[in-house]
Amino acid sequence: MRRRWIRAQPVELMQASPGRAGVRPGALLQLLLLILLALAVLVPLLWLVSTSLKGPAEDIFTSPPALLPVQPSLEAYFRLFQDNPLGRYLLNSAIVSLVAVVANLLFCSLAAYPLARMRFAGRGLVLGLVVATILIPFQVVMIPLYLLMVQLGLRNTLLALVIPQAATAFGLYLLRQSFLGVPVELEEAARMDGCSKLGEWWNVMIPAARADLITLAMFVFIGTWSDFLWPLVILDDPQLFTLPLGLQQLASSFSLDWRIVAAGSVVSILPVLLLFILLQRFILPSASGDAVKG
Repeated sequence: MRRRWIRAQPVELMQASPGRAGVRPGALLQLLLLILLALAVLVPLLWLVSTSLKGPAEDIFTSPPALLPVQPSLEAYFRLFQDNPLGRYLLNSAIVSLVAVVANLLFCSLAAYPLARMRFAGRGLVLGLVVATILIPFQVVMIPLYLLMVQLGLRNTLLALVIPQAATAFGLYLLRQSFLGVPVELEEAARMDGCSKLGEWWNVMIPAARADLITLAMFVFIGTWSDFLWPLVILDDPQLFTLPLGLQQLASSFSLDWRIVAAGSVVSILPVLLLFILLQRFILPSASGDAVKG
């Protein structure tokens, strides 16, 4: 059998043009801006954690500032819980935030369903008025709301902290837009199975809008957990103080220790961070379209 020898031809390497392989100036500028933004967010947070871990012998006001503690210590955290009723503050904040989340999801979803699916006179006007209230700052309605709480006998109660967050215009509008994206075929199938309007809301709309419900829950929880102005106005009893008010008490005490204040700030951040880590995997696009195709 005759063999054929094939001479290897030299391959010329093509030089990539700067326009194809090079980094575009716009992309490089965007990357630099993102890095600066990340540093602006992370450096203060790292400094806060570092301050809370510094021992009593370390100077926290050194120049230039030391980002890492020389002798890490948890003394500030122990003193935070021993010398202050931080557990009570955490419990109050948790109760108010969780009740506000449940109430907001319930009321906003119930109000959003008819605005998205039912036809009635004045529906557009109601939606327009709801959206318009988003533009009104809370400071404008704070005094009328305070007078209302006084007349209802709810001043100096945790319920007064829940009511302003129990239903929000943002939550109603968000869920209304989410319900509009749910295929009508799912409701028709539920109606053929004998579901009422309330059954369609519970069995079709709520599962289909899970991602937006979780997103709204995170917004309400973070807003209620970190709220300072309204609890400051409506509460006088230290036993009812939420965590932001408790931290303000630490910062305004006569024996101010910034290590303890930093430790309290870290403790206040941890529940929000943990909530985001646990719920981020649920924030996915709704699969209702795939359900219709299947």
